[in-house]
Amino acid sequence: MDTVHFGIVAADGGLPIISKAVVHGGVAYLCGVTAEPGGDAAQQTAQVLQRIDRLLAAVGTDKSRLLTAQVWLADMADFEAHNAVWNQGVDPQHPPARACTGAPLWRPGLKVEVMVSAAVARPGT
Repeated sequence: MDTVHFGIVAADGGLPIISKAVVHGGVAYLCGVTAEPGGDAAQQTAQVLQRIDRLLAAVGTDKSRLLTAQVWLADMADFEAHNAVWNQGVDPQHPPARACTGAPLWRPGLKVEVMVSAAVARPGT
């Protein structure tokens, strides 16, 4: 089985070297996706979901094939606002298994971080 790395980000300003996505065994694993700092949790969630959609497309899949999602909120008081946008952005017929927890995020002003995995069609399927 081949492993393919997408969007490798070089270390810059103390940030780690990472792949934005890795595909292995028919599954795409995305890095934690954040928005630009600023705005409220609903705005950041919308931007994160747009970025996830673009990454999924880049690796040959889409949100209808999500398997799992891990959500981190800087403030759990934003849970309801986040979920309102999440529920509009997720495929209601194929929602992922999901966990959501509160955690301090790496950059000031960030309110939401989401990490997903998704099935990817294998060549010829």
